[in-house]
Amino acid sequence: MSKQQDISSYNPYNIAMLATKRIPVTETVWTELSELKSAGQTYSELLEEMIEDKKKARLFRDMEKIEEEGEFVEFPW
Repeated sequence: MSKQQDISSYNPYNIAMLATKRIPVTETVWTELSELKSAGQTYSELLEEMIEDKKKARLFRDMEKIEEEGEFVEFPW
């Protein structure tokens, strides 16, 4: 069984919503995240970047699905 590490994350840009949360991760995931993180980048910033990338990928996937499956009509302008 893999040993887990905790990622402590907070958003320094939103003082009103300042909170620290712990996310248990395996040693392997911790290592992978550490390798993805840029010098000077916080884990919170890395996770924010990963979330945005995932959202964009989901949006493009959904748009491609709609384009493939959808029926479109031309608007008479």
